[in-house]
Amino acid sequence: MSSNSSFPKNEISIIRGKCLVLPGNDIDTDRIIPARFLKCVSFTNLGGQVFADDRSELKGAHPFDQKQNYGASILVVNDNFGCGSSREHAPQALMRWGIRALIGQSFAEIFYSNCLSLGIPCATGSEHLIKDLQKTIEADKSQVWELNLKHENIKSSENTFNLTLETGPLKMLLTGKWDATSQLISQKKNIEKTKKSIPYLSNFDITN
Repeated sequence: MSSNSSFPKNEISIIRGKCLVLPGNDIDTDRIIPARFLKCVSFTNLGGQVFADDRSELKGAHPFDQKQNYGASILVVNDNFGCGSSREHAPQALMRWGIRALIGQSFAEIFYSNCLSLGIPCATGSEHLIKDLQKTIEADKSQVWELNLKHENIKSSENTFNLTLETGPLKMLLTGKWDATSQLISQKKNIEKTKKSIPYLSNFDITN
């Protein structure tokens, strides 16, 4: 498991690191993080449980168990990734393992939104492009790649692949507006001003 477990910070434009290929269509959230792990009190330790059943079944042969993939920060998948139940634990588990961006042919809508709320970009490409990218990555897993959100591409020292990011989510990532908590805190003065303008709030003592 990757040791990088810190949360992303505000504006996100470039993500660098190794890529990890996880082939297969329709990989659902129950496979990403099995239901028995949803009882956790916090998300902190979910990274070690990501793809728990698949990894157990493959006995060390799963991409998330292969040493050459340790420390990877960009996950490259295929079609309809993150389908199934709308559990926010799925992107949380991926992030806690160390994944900071995903690239695939398509993503389930709610999974995509849950990733965005964590500052995890989900870039897309055609079926042909994704398969070519996966083959290129597998040919040399030690390569360092750079995902550039502004340029909408991912490149290594030898290859460049053009990708697509939805306009709205892209703007949120580039400006830091994906981070709802930071946005709320930054508006503290305006919130206090609004509070004072509302009689039943301005006279309310939260200590009682």
